[in-house]
Amino acid sequence: YMHYMGRGRAEELAKSLKNALSASRTPLGKPAPAAKASSEPAFVEEVERVLGRKGAFGGGVLAFGIPRREAVTMNGMTIAPAMGVAEGINFQEAGPGRVATTGDFVLTSDEVNPVISALQDHHILVTALHTHMLVEQPRLFFMHVWGTGATDDVAEGIKAALARISVKP
Repeated sequence: YMHYMGRGRAEELAKSLKNALSASRTPLGKPAPAAKASSEPAFVEEVERVLGRKGAFGGGVLAFGIPRREAVTMNGMTIAPAMGVAEGINFQEAGPGRVATTGDFVLTSDEVNPVISALQDHHILVTALHTHMLVEQPRLFFMHVWGTGATDDVAEGIKAALARISVKP
């Protein structure tokens, strides 16, 4: 993962980001439109039922962006959840009745250990724990996760972790 932050004029920031992405050989062309499935796979309904939330399904991935209950600020500016301070959780089918999940939990220090315990109880691995910013309020830690298993088991593990985080209903 590579995280970045910039300040300045939008045009200058966009040019800098384009140059960095070009150096990384990231394809910059317009992506091909995703093939539309005639219906969503069964795992989508099961995960949404367990989590009690609707996700966005596209390209084979069910994605959730779950905002924290409190506003996150840095240098007096509120950071929108879509700018990386929401719980970003994704699910993908991994065979009949199975899913893989990965994501980025955004946690206060008091939430870190309870979330680790909830994930471990459900055999979901913590793959990274780090910070992205220096002066945000509240102070946040970012926890990346990975897990595979029966759809309801994996979804229950994510639900258990979310129950230990101050997120919007």
